[in-house]
Amino acid sequence: MKKYVSLFLLITFLVVGLVACSNDDETSSEGNEETEDGKVVLTGLITKHPLTKDLEDMEWLQEIEDKAGVEIKWEEVTADWDQKKGAMLAGGDIPDIIVGPNAITDADFAKFTGLFEDLAPLIEEHGPNVQAMFDQQPKTKALATQDDGQIFGLPKYQRFWPETATMQFINQEWLDNLGLETPTNWDELFDVLMAFKEEDANGNGDANDEIPMDFAPIGTGGFGFFHPTVLLGSTGMTISGGGGQGYFLEDGEVKNFFVDERYKEMVVFMNRLYSNGLINEEAFTQDYTKYQSVARGEGENAKVGYTYGWERTDRFGLNVADQYVSFDPMAKSADYSGDISWSYDYDNLNFGLNLIQMSSQTENKEAAMKFINELYDPEVSLQVLFGSIGPNIEKADDGSYTILPPQDEEMDPGTWKWTSSWADNGPMFISDELEVELGEDMKAVGEQQQPFIDAFEGLDKENDVFPGMFIKYSDADNNQMSLTNTDMMNLTLSKFAEWITSGGIEDEWDSYVQEVEAIGLQNNLDIMQGYYDDYKSSME
Repeated sequence: MKKYVSLFLLITFLVVGLVACSNDDETSSEGNEETEDGKVVLTGLITKHPLTKDLEDMEWLQEIEDKAGVEIKWEEVTADWDQKKGAMLAGGDIPDIIVGPNAITDADFAKFTGLFEDLAPLIEEHGPNVQAMFDQQPKTKALATQDDGQIFGLPKYQRFWPETATMQFINQEWLDNLGLETPTNWDELFDVLMAFKEEDANGNGDANDEIPMDFAPIGTGGFGFFHPTVLLGSTGMTISGGGGQGYFLEDGEVKNFFVDERYKEMVVFMNRLYSNGLINEEAFTQDYTKYQSVARGEGENAKVGYTYGWERTDRFGLNVADQYVSFDPMAKSADYSGDISWSYDYDNLNFGLNLIQMSSQTENKEAAMKFINELYDPEVSLQVLFGSIGPNIEKADDGSYTILPPQDEEMDPGTWKWTSSWADNGPMFISDELEVELGEDMKAVGEQQQPFIDAFEGLDKENDVFPGMFIKYSDADNNQMSLTNTDMMNLTLSKFAEWITSGGIEDEWDSYVQEVEAIGLQNNLDIMQGYYDDYKSSME
């Protein structure tokens, strides 16, 4: 009887499993059926910005799907991607195409071998636009190619971006109202923020509605743009991409700021600000949309004094943007005489890693590759970044392009871009050969960037900027470092928030450093140093 019961249960589980597979969600890569008009049906997933409109409303996307002969059933993810990704990859059931900036990482390729398609042969046969990008921008091929020659994820090249993504802004009108000067060091910043808090800086009669300082929400994977880690530049440290998982380069040596005394100094200063009520109480809990909306004030009444962003109108909207100015990176103290730096992001901005991948289980790989190739057509790529030709871009008879202002006069150009298209989160190749007149926000970026460009004048980019995205690690090293980094982020990021909001870093620092090192940080540093030395030798 037990034998028959076991057999019955086995059959039942198999039937349930088959039913579950047949009713799986739209991200399944199984079975590329065709539509009535002969288009290949693919599944796709995109990690997109919360502002970005539905994909079905993007004219350019519908056009290239038609041109490639595909119809893609998209899943659009705007939050909690790390949690969803972990379960999806572990289950081995992924969509035909995944889009998003490093949404799938080199470490994922190493850990989940066989799950993603090697695109190298497909590029040779069906990827002329991708090949053109490799030829014109050889760095992109280096970004795409694993150490064994395989290509699982394709990069981007978007050309127009400056040397840093994160600028610091202060409300000049508030400074003028209170008779204050722009701060040049942390102590002066503290005094300014205290005045913003205690006095009616915005002049609306309410001395309690000002937020002295705010910064972008911090995810679980590490630091990024618009985070206060840029203040590490006040100590002479040059980070990239806002800091990431803490790794940086100094005099040719790979280091990690999570165990650096200068990071401790910065956290102590941030705790001083927070304990005096100078940092937005919701800084660690708000989402990005809230972060943006608060800084846009109410009408012409600004709410935030000091903060970080990409460009004034993008950060503050049209009503209060003119009140803000960017300013020089600060020293950590009045008596500090060392170098002052900032987050150097040129490569992070103009190149991108693993923007699109294909499942190895995709039945019609040729059709999927044709679609991917269309994204890398330079004219299409311009629309990936800024929106469709017509509402967002004007194409002249001579083949040149003009980025148009928002159709809604109340909307700033940066929001218009992120609302209209995939923007910086999409795969693209904007060839240097395209003649493009940029929008007013991008023109303004150059002027607002000047204080930070000056800070980079003496920067030794070969020995003080870690070329992280251009270094490819072996699968074994990727797996080893990924495990260490995951455990390290769980500890360091929770401590970052705890120490700023509650203090305690001075008492816990030594034991904390020992704990981080016990996780395996030094092994990661040794691995990265070896690869960096090899990379540097290959570039000489």
